This record gives sequence, structure tokens and C-alpha cells, in this order.
Amino acid sequence: MKGNNYISGQSTKEKAKKSKKKSRFATASKKQSKSLVQIMNGDFLTKDFVMNNLNFIFFIIFLMILMVSKGYYVHQLANDITKEEKAVGGITADYVETKAKLEEVTRRTEMIERLKPLGLKETINPTKVIRVKKEED
Repeated sequence: MKGNNYISGQSTKEKAKKSKKKSRFATASKKQSKSLVQIMNGDFLTKDFVMNNLNFIFFIIFLMILMVSKGYYVHQLANDITKEEKAVGGITADYVETKAKLEEVTRRTEMIERLKPLGLKETINPTKVIRVKKEED
């Protein structure tokens, strides 16, 4: 009764599918291990596939070098920006300090005290504006 496929519950097609899956996984793992060994040995470099695609491989290496150099460039650019921001902050602080000193020195009361020795006095009368009308010819 063991020979009867219908009694055991599995058809021959199902058994064939299972054996194919097992063989696929076995061959895939063998290929992966074989490929890994070739990479470690350096044997893959002598294959025709690599020799035929050498230009493409060099192009990929060139792109990788560009990516690394771009990373260094961006890092240097960020450092330069930080340094310049600190310099601008210092200059801005100097500007604010100088402006405050100028406002203090040019206050009305300070100007009156500084001009007294020269004999100049503050006017008591408000200023008047004189407007001249131009005559048209």
C-alpha cells in the first residue's frame, strides 16, 4: 500500500516539486559558496565577463572615488561656513558696540557740554524753515 500515491495523500507532481525546491536551494548555496571562494582567491578577475566589462568597472570605481571626495568637500565646506559665521558674529558685536558708543557721544546733553568751551550755546528759539518760491520766466 505504500506504493499507492492516492492513499498516502501526495501525488507524484507534489513530490517532484519538493525535490526541485530542495535541489534549487542546494545549488544556490553551492553557487554562493563557490562565488565567495572565487572572490576571496581573486579568480573572478580572470573571467571573460570581468575582462569584457572592465570599462564599466573602472567607471564604477571612478564614481565611488567621486562620492568619497564629495563627502570630504562637504565636510570642509561645513567647517568653513561655521568659521565664517563666528567671524560675522564677532563683527556684528563690534558694530553694535560702536553704534552704542556713537549714540552716547552724540546725545544732545553731551554735545552741549562739549561745545560750551567753544562758546557755542543751544538755541532757545525753535528752528524756522525759509522757503523761497522760484519765479517762472
